[in-house]
Amino acid sequence: MSTFENVTVIKQANIYFDGKVSSRTLQFADGTEKTLGFMLPGEYTFSTAAKELMEIMAGELEILLEGSGAWQSISAGESFEVAADSKFDIKIKTPTDYCCSYFK
Repeated sequence: MSTFENVTVIKQANIYFDGKVSSRTLQFADGTEKTLGFMLPGEYTFSTAAKELMEIMAGELEILLEGSGAWQSISAGESFEVAADSKFDIKIKTPTDYCCSYFK
């Protein structure tokens, strides 16, 4: 899906890691949320509350999921899931555009 219809956009940005990662929250009528974001090259650690699906629209990165012993390469057109109540490490190789879906 390349567009979203009938959503509420939260104007306030979510800004992390001194501005190297930012996103905007989209709220849907059914109560679900997604964020659309951008990450600059660097290494970051994120924590999750809900299960997440990260879709990568542009860029290249490596991901290390909690409990996994191996880094996984991800590039544009690919996605990965992150378990609820976990952490993951990410190495952004090139500027990366993403959509994150949250599942409660």
